[in-house]
Amino acid sequence: MAEIVISEFMDEAAVAELGAAFDVLYDKTLVDRPDALLAALDGCRALIVRNRTRVGGPLLEAAKALRVVGRLGVGLDNIDCGACRERGIAVIPATGANNVAVAEYVLAGLLLLVRRCHTGTAAVAAGEWPRERMVGGELFGRTLGLVGFGGIAREVALRARACGMRVAACDPYLPPDAPDWARLGVEPSGLDALLARADAVSLHVPLTPETRRLFDAERLAGMKPGAVLVNTSRGGIVDEKALAAALASGRLGGAMVDVFEREPLPAGSPLADAPNAVLTAHIAGVTRESNVRVSSLVARKVAEALRGAA
Repeated sequence: MAEIVISEFMDEAAVAELGAAFDVLYDKTLVDRPDALLAALDGCRALIVRNRTRVGGPLLEAAKALRVVGRLGVGLDNIDCGACRERGIAVIPATGANNVAVAEYVLAGLLLLVRRCHTGTAAVAAGEWPRERMVGGELFGRTLGLVGFGGIAREVALRARACGMRVAACDPYLPPDAPDWARLGVEPSGLDALLARADAVSLHVPLTPETRRLFDAERLAGMKPGAVLVNTSRGGIVDEKALAAALASGRLGGAMVDVFEREPLPAGSPLADAPNAVLTAHIAGVTRESNVRVSSLVARKVAEALRGAA
């Protein structure tokens, strides 16, 4: 009977650190074996997950002794936080530990989509020389719109401004006179005004009832023609069918999408054949370095919580 169950991949050094003080079951395949996971939770005091393990309902019923849920990341939409609070279960995300990884991914996406250097790889490899078709643009002088202005978005703003971009952001929870706007050289804006002027848009909001399908067909149509979109937040924020249609029509210049409404992305998704779409497997916040930081932080905080609850 394990005190700590880890159902998704975690840095081995952090697992070993926990194993030195607690009885740990580390099996990253448990996320895909729900019956085995439920059985493993008998007597478990702490559960460590990423974004695919659904913490709620049957899982919480099975984990009668559970006191701590560690989240190897920051999004909590896979965790029923209300039910955890009712049961006295602490939820511990890795706030801040993967900010740099996500910000660098966003910058890479902006460069890739605007420069368009990825679009002719197959043709060049086949002996063609599509030089004119592969000519893209520059970030310098363009406007980046950030939807949400939390820790990750601020790291993106710093990098975008270093590339010579103008940066504006929409965040209804941050007052227009907050000092961070001026400190980071970012202009506050309303959402619709932001989308109408931004050459590139990056999403940095959690998935909530208010943000679900925030980017539907109407809102995508309100973006500046030819603009590009990067989504590293949550898939449910963007209507995938509407995004595919906007790309197919040429209304949008491109999109880099790391998160999807269903993960893994089902075969035959509308995005599969969308032009100028770069699709990745929810890896924006996961680098070798960030995995160490995230795992170490969560391991330390889970251990502290368990010792405090003992």
